[in-house]
Amino acid sequence: VWPGQRSYQDLFDKLDTNKDGKVDVAELRAGLTAMGISFRKGAAQKIVSSGDKNKDGGLDFNEFNKYLKEHEKRLRLTFKSLDKNNDGRIDASEIKQSLEELGMDITQEEAQTILQSMDIDGTMMVDWNEWRDHFLFNPAHNLNEIVRYWKHSTVLDIGESIAIPDEFTEEEKTSGGWWKQLAAGAMAGAVSRTGTAPLDRVKVFMQVHSSKSNRITLLGGFKQMIKEGGVASLWRGNGINVLKIAPETAIKFMAYEQYKKLLTPEGEKVQTYQRFMAGSLAGATAQSSIYPMEVMKTRLTLGKTGQYNGMFDCAKKILRKEGIKAFYKGYTPNMIGIIPYAGIDLAVYESLKNAWLSRYAKDTANPGILVLLGCGTISSTCGQLASYPLALLRTRMQAQDKSTMSGLVKGILANEGFFGLYRGILPNFMKVIPAVSISYVVYEYMKTGLGISK
Repeated sequence: VWPGQRSYQDLFDKLDTNKDGKVDVAELRAGLTAMGISFRKGAAQKIVSSGDKNKDGGLDFNEFNKYLKEHEKRLRLTFKSLDKNNDGRIDASEIKQSLEELGMDITQEEAQTILQSMDIDGTMMVDWNEWRDHFLFNPAHNLNEIVRYWKHSTVLDIGESIAIPDEFTEEEKTSGGWWKQLAAGAMAGAVSRTGTAPLDRVKVFMQVHSSKSNRITLLGGFKQMIKEGGVASLWRGNGINVLKIAPETAIKFMAYEQYKKLLTPEGEKVQTYQRFMAGSLAGATAQSSIYPMEVMKTRLTLGKTGQYNGMFDCAKKILRKEGIKAFYKGYTPNMIGIIPYAGIDLAVYESLKNAWLSRYAKDTANPGILVLLGCGTISSTCGQLASYPLALLRTRMQAQDKSTMSGLVKGILANEGFFGLYRGILPNFMKVIPAVSISYVVYEYMKTGLGISK
């Protein structure tokens, strides 16, 4: 249809409708739409800002030419890396194989769907011209990006830290992009936990103190806290909650890479179930190493005004009064809780993703950020629903409850019935959407700040 047959000069003249010798965002957007070229929302803006060297808000022909040439070079490399048998065309099995290497299993049908969105002449093969025409005005539409959309992104910090760690490509590991992504993720978690801390504190209060005889409502809980310690007390326990993100992220990432090596025989690909096992084990390892901080977080959150003078004071008092064992209270329900949470989270996410792909992927392999956040939020909410009673038991045991896990369950069921195990679930779910939104926004800003958004 175009660039292949005509020079960039013709294309430039066609786009430059007001003939001022530059193409601005509006012209580019209108022109691409008129030519029937599909491009992502914000793509025109991205192209102009990345190509506009003299910052005059538009691309003159040199800038335009240079941008497209560089972009075409990048596309050529991606195309070559995909074309495994070097026949100058990409077929569905090559797409499938490449995605597998990047840690994503898709079926042959899904690979064909991705292929169809690029295949112009209906041969079920994509040659270089089709590839270039499809991606020329879709900035950064390389394979890693397509994969990144669909990796179950763990930047969404819901305040429960048992998600499976992110995969990093070899190039990210060597270029050091991985630590920047982990740092951006940790920062996102810190801001989102701080933003939703009051809801978290009410949740812990309801989990520990609410009962049939002592009903704590959401508003009542907030009122009580403000009365007891002023507005600032709503953030009690947040400091350590934020502090534990960094060691946990780091340990989880390192452990995950090690477990993957252990579980996968030499030279074989990592299967989905191995990735799931490695992820769960890494989560368990990280949680075990920082678990004392979890206990301190619960104690500080429940603390009355003046009870603890900061984290170290809290640690000293627990040690002195209850000994070292106290730092692992509630450890069992915590560990058991990882399995249903991670399993259901992953299963629900995969099925939502496949449902979306089978319905809409004809037009584009990029679901857009809302779909992804939606899938992630729904799947982790389902995971939390399943593991919530265990989280409640964990919190109760951390809060000095003397009884054993089974004794606690019996007591709750006898006194309050089944729903007693779900105390505090309202503030817990209320904080999901703000937490996800805050962490997503912060993550994007951090990525741009650290220079990792392609």
